[in-house]
Amino acid sequence: MLDRKSFWYLRHGETAWNRQGLSQGRTDIPLNETGIAQAHAAGSVLHKESPGVLPVARIVSSPLSRALRTAEIAASYLQTDGRAPVITTDKDLEEVCFGEQEGQPMGDWYDDWVAGTFTPPGAENFAELRARAVAAVNRATQGEGTVLIVAHGALFRAIRSAMGLVPNVRLPNAVPLTAVPPVQGEAEWTLTVFS
Repeated sequence: MLDRKSFWYLRHGETAWNRQGLSQGRTDIPLNETGIAQAHAAGSVLHKESPGVLPVARIVSSPLSRALRTAEIAASYLQTDGRAPVITTDKDLEEVCFGEQEGQPMGDWYDDWVAGTFTPPGAENFAELRARAVAAVNRATQGEGTVLIVAHGALFRAIRSAMGLVPNVRLPNAVPLTAVPPVQGEAEWTLTVFS
């Protein structure tokens, strides 16, 4: 179960494989020029919005380079007293392993994978991803202050599922959002996108 604690979430910037519509999964594809620009734009939005909304105190990132580089760029915009927030990594924030589908075009199989009715050979199933994602988010939100989690698209679908939201919603590259748990009497988490 996902702990009821607010956090920021940021999907990594664009990569060449994102642009080509290929499944990345655990393949460590770096940001392209657009992705670097998107990370800078996200950092600027966080600099403007986070102090008044949920001040970012620290950052936990996937160790895959496309997420970690996005986190480093965003952190440079969040300096307080000349220091950027500390970035740590959590292996459980890595993108899902898509097995044989990595490097292949996204296809009709993806909806069935999210629904739990199909898993590509050698891939992690959606339920496994969800359990791993929930554990990672719960660890990330245990520290002091509000955390910014920088990770991946399929991983966020798993988090949405754990929030009781429709999971198969595409999260744009490098667009920060806040996740706020339901208060008493409310049923759903509130996701607010900042751009």
